[in-house]
Amino acid sequence: MIDQKRIENAIREIIIALGDDPNREGLIDTPKRAAEMYVEQFEGMNYTNDELVDLFNKTFERDYVTDSKNMVIVKDIDIFSHCEHHLALMYDMKVDIAYIPNGRVIGLSKIARIADMVSKRLQLQEKIGSDILYIMQKITKSDDILVKISGCHSCVTARGIKKRSVTVTYSKLGNNISDGVFN
Repeated sequence: MIDQKRIENAIREIIIALGDDPNREGLIDTPKRAAEMYVEQFEGMNYTNDELVDLFNKTFERDYVTDSKNMVIVKDIDIFSHCEHHLALMYDMKVDIAYIPNGRVIGLSKIARIADMVSKRLQLQEKIGSDILYIMQKITKSDDILVKISGCHSCVTARGIKKRSVTVTYSKLGNNISDGVFN
């Protein structure tokens, strides 16, 4: 579990290390506020992928959908995350998820919740995609899933090269879905 008090103490130490006074007006409550923000933004760290499978495992049998080769596509799910290398923000991220049902469909809001919860970890963009793919496969039992993620990384835009760019990653299971479905 996330230790909010320890984060609060660490933020206080960072303020001191930056050469500022954590007791001055404007900073007095910053360690507490920042710790509360981290608890919220890193909520996904409290769960394994298998625990997320259990948490979001709500599916429906739909013969008219699952007896054919229909495809479910959910696009433009907004997420953000934090790079595990620099703790830097990954932002303007969009997740697209497509799957071919295998006897069951998952509620659409659950798909967005899975993407959101997985992103609330210290992560790499590629790992976010593979984690979503794993959870979706365990819940839907589908053999055909594609996860596309695009996003900006402040570890590129705000430090180092300092250039805005968009990183696009794909995580895929099966051969019956191509990345062209997202066009």
